[in-house]
Amino acid sequence: MKTPEPARQQCGSSAWFRAAAERGDPYAQFNLALLYRAGESLAPDPVRAHYWMQCAALQGLAFAQNHLGVMFYTGYGVPACDKEAVRWFRAAALQGELAAQQNLGMMYRNGRGVRANPEIALAWFYRAAEQGSPSAQGLLGAAYLYGQGVASDFLLALAWLRKAATQNDARAQLHLGIMYQHGYGLAVDLAQAVAWWRQAAAQQQVVAQRLLGLAYAEGHGVEADLQRGYAWLCRAAQGGDADAQFNLGIMLAHGRGVRGDAQQACQWYRRAAGAGHMLAQYNLACMYVRGRGVLRDYRQALLLYLQAAEQGSVQAQFNLGLMYALGLGVARDAALACMWYRCAAELGA
Repeated sequence: MKTPEPARQQCGSSAWFRAAAERGDPYAQFNLALLYRAGESLAPDPVRAHYWMQCAALQGLAFAQNHLGVMFYTGYGVPACDKEAVRWFRAAALQGELAAQQNLGMMYRNGRGVRANPEIALAWFYRAAEQGSPSAQGLLGAAYLYGQGVASDFLLALAWLRKAATQNDARAQLHLGIMYQHGYGLAVDLAQAVAWWRQAAAQQQVVAQRLLGLAYAEGHGVEADLQRGYAWLCRAAQGGDADAQFNLGIMLAHGRGVRGDAQQACQWYRRAAGAGHMLAQYNLACMYVRGRGVLRDYRQALLLYLQAAEQGSVQAQFNLGLMYALGLGVARDAALACMWYRCAAELGA
């Protein structure tokens, strides 16, 4: 959630803010709330921060209303409540508060506190983008790129993403790189894709870090460098990107650019599998079957194959049928074996 803060009034110490706040001055109430939230000259106190922010918001101060919405969204000083967050974001957004317009758009996009509505989300992103918010411009560009709430329009996507990317918005840089990678509305240019991903990756954009790592590993748009690719994939994986975790597992399992380490490969597969990554679930199951990097455990392999099979992995469906047929990790069951073989066969195995 966006919470930009206007310049604080230079009224002196927190005592002056408190005196003015108690007299009903909304700006002093807002600043006192910020001091309690940040722990500047006052001990951090989420409850008092919420109290004074609400006082200012009730007097119609737009940026206080947006901050109060963020407090309800995050549960800071008050029980989390998405509906209350939406209420305060809307109050501020209708007054033209840029950050609130973007926050309200995100609530509609994600269905938090309101029924998901990509068209309404797009409308709020547009209002914030027209006010000059690079982040909203990036969201608007992505909406046009992927057809979220509007028909796909690569030219509009390119215009908005480039506008945001040149203002250093990492999300826009990521998506602009993807446009160059696939030639959406422009000629394929992998070198340009890498250039934009590099800028986004430097800002800790984990998807850009993963794409940059893969570009180095595969030599797409840049000279192949497996070690540099591994380093970027590590950063993305540590940031929680499941695809990066899966790709690290592959590199470690097969010794690509790094010394082979089946145990570490399994650790990365496990993290990705825990996030629901189908291929990681399948690969980790295979490691359990073979006893590579882990103790052989057919039961654990069966459970992982089942997770991958239910997501549509043909290989997992076939192997699951095989395990039921042979009684590996489970009692033999010809009917279940046939069922999984049939699933795999119908998908072309």
